[in-house]
Amino acid sequence: MADETTLATLAAVTVTASLPFYLYGAWIMIDAETVSWDVLVFHLKVIFPGLVLNTVPVVTWMMPRLLDQLNGLSALHAILGLQAYAMLVFALTGIVRIFQAKWEADLYRNPDPSVSLDELHENMSAWRGRLRVGVFGYVIFWFFAWVLGIYRYVTGYLLA
Repeated sequence: MADETTLATLAAVTVTASLPFYLYGAWIMIDAETVSWDVLVFHLKVIFPGLVLNTVPVVTWMMPRLLDQLNGLSALHAILGLQAYAMLVFALTGIVRIFQAKWEADLYRNPDPSVSLDELHENMSAWRGRLRVGVFGYVIFWFFAWVLGIYRYVTGYLLA
């Protein structure tokens, strides 16, 4: 089996590699004038590898080791990471409802830029708010967890 430094380096590289997927996925949605079904599917195809690159090291390497190395920084790192995933789940509670409303109105297959999303359902603005807060929260907490993780990697493996 690989030594601890090799595994830490692999985890740091894969989690860091997820950032371009998140940024490009965000750019796709921001750049799209109308979010059609094709745009949504392309967006999901872009961000899914980022989520995998991030989640696999968290579940297979970081979480099993947490209790063995529990201290203030590792606890903060874990809390920030868990909060990021909690914000992602919060965003999903909004996007699922938005998806359902747009699907029922057939706006993915036949996009109509003249249709206001807020007209599709009385709760649409709340769902869109959940999505925005959740995605923004995920990115912020992910970034803080990533910075702290890189700090822990440098001080624990490169400078040790």
